[in-house]
Amino acid sequence: MANIGGNGENVSDDIQQNNILEVFSNGYFDKIQNIVVAGDESYGGITRSSWEDYFVQNNENFGSLLLYNTPSPQNSPDSESSTNSKPDHMNRASDLLMAVSIGADLNKNKIIEQAVEAMEELLKLAIMGEPLWQHNETTLNGFQYLREFGSFDATMDQIMRMVEVGEPQCFLSSDCNCNFDQDVPSSFSKLNFEPLNIETSRETTIVEMNPMNIVQLLMDTKQWATTFYRIVSRTTLLGVILENMSAEFHQCTPLIPARQSYFARYCKKHTNGTWGVVDVSLESLFPYPQVQLRRRPSGCVIQEVGNRGSEVTWIEHVEVDSRSLHPIFRPIVSSGFAFSAKRWIATINRHCQWLTTSMARTAPTADGVLIPQEGRESLLKLAEKMTKNFFNNINSCSENVWSGLPQNFAAQDVRLRYGNILKVPGKPSGNIVIFTTSTHIPVPMEVLFDFLRHERTRNRWDLLSNQRHVRELVYVSNGENPKNRVSIMQVNSSPNKIEILYLQESYTDETGSYIVYAPMDILAMSKILNGGNPKFVSILPSGFSIMPDKAPGQGDGAVGSILTLAFQSVDRLSNKEYMPPSTLKIIDAILSTTVASIKDAMLFGIRY
Repeated sequence: MANIGGNGENVSDDIQQNNILEVFSNGYFDKIQNIVVAGDESYGGITRSSWEDYFVQNNENFGSLLLYNTPSPQNSPDSESSTNSKPDHMNRASDLLMAVSIGADLNKNKIIEQAVEAMEELLKLAIMGEPLWQHNETTLNGFQYLREFGSFDATMDQIMRMVEVGEPQCFLSSDCNCNFDQDVPSSFSKLNFEPLNIETSRETTIVEMNPMNIVQLLMDTKQWATTFYRIVSRTTLLGVILENMSAEFHQCTPLIPARQSYFARYCKKHTNGTWGVVDVSLESLFPYPQVQLRRRPSGCVIQEVGNRGSEVTWIEHVEVDSRSLHPIFRPIVSSGFAFSAKRWIATINRHCQWLTTSMARTAPTADGVLIPQEGRESLLKLAEKMTKNFFNNINSCSENVWSGLPQNFAAQDVRLRYGNILKVPGKPSGNIVIFTTSTHIPVPMEVLFDFLRHERTRNRWDLLSNQRHVRELVYVSNGENPKNRVSIMQVNSSPNKIEILYLQESYTDETGSYIVYAPMDILAMSKILNGGNPKFVSILPSGFSIMPDKAPGQGDGAVGSILTLAFQSVDRLSNKEYMPPSTLKIIDAILSTTVASIKDAMLFGIRY
């Protein structure tokens, strides 16, 4: 995005005035976008009708049938003004060079040797308890790890002795694989590199899937990336010796840098029906000038239990450069919780719940309403498509090139970018604009999640639902938690007049929550509920991602929430080189108003 707006233009000249009731009068809802203000108020100098024109007229054809998109040049390697890491074409060049290097016979033997050693370490990490693992056997003791697995020289041995008698110490991230946030001894003061932060975690749970299916899921690159889309983006298979891959690991916000890693994945069946799947970083074999992530032996040990289940022990052990973290996310990321083993376990459990729900002959629905099995499968697949689109568009992977708003706008920490170019036969093309921000909300994650997902409180924050009645028309539960569900929300301006239909998915677990929604028209929804193919339904999701503001048990005081808001809209005024001030002002007003509405509701104790 070469040029974003300017000052001194008359916004009203760029935005036409329309009556929203006229837009809705034809009974079709493909012209609805979920971020239009309702009521007669003016926010940030932008009138209600200005918002309507931008988001209602520009977003027609979404939530309807048969829409085709093409890749956007704004999302290409030539895009400028990114808040991310290196451009995508540099990543692809690195992938190519890495793949060539892997082909050498000498490197093949080294990779195999390293993978076998990593598997042995993973098995020990999975079964050992204290003193190696502390805090309910979920946190790795760095000193004990060195004694068990490290290879260190006399200097490191001397430091270990200093630690035992309580003298200041620090372990640098080299072969010793340890780092602590304390003063660096003088003997290391002249080193030319910064120590990487160590993150380790372990989590064990029962998964309703047999070991062989879990192994197949993890060893198939495409299936792995599809299942773990909340964590993984841009996967590349680099070679066929074991599984040599590159991947980027992300959170659902552009304010947390994605973590790119090259690693070998190795699986092996052990005795008594136990499988091990381990990742080990290739950076030691293919050195880089600056390593931002080094993946130590990480993965899972899978033990068969019963006829269809597995006990999965997941271990995450990485060295990472955390210096570029945004302050709002620093506590939760630096603690290791944001990319912990618990998050991987939660994701695979969610996948199993989704499979169970989609294949069930019957499933819980609202008010005893029964959706045919074919319709339920289509509805769940469309919701999955919507949620994947949301997570893929909002993360900080190298393919998503983000820019910020100029400093003279009210909303803080805003990031925006172009998505795809929308092309509909017979109509002018438009760019999909994605914009997001994150803010701290001093309430527990569960309270904020319930407020945002529930029908009774939606009109407190949703600009299109303001002063209107919202009803959850039907829902399908996903798993044992009744709050985890796919819903159809109906917005009425009067008892007999439907204004909007929303498809919404809400999900929560220990690691975070999300509420993703998109406007739908009646024809498309009818097709889906009768078993229609979700591939032929266009969808433009917006929503929320919620994380705790610190890891459980970390620091004093109650755990609050970090809320990430993200919206998408079609903009027909912008082009590759220029986004007009009118568009920027509307983006600023939408984010500022929505954040203020949510914070006010939490401040005054409004609950569902």
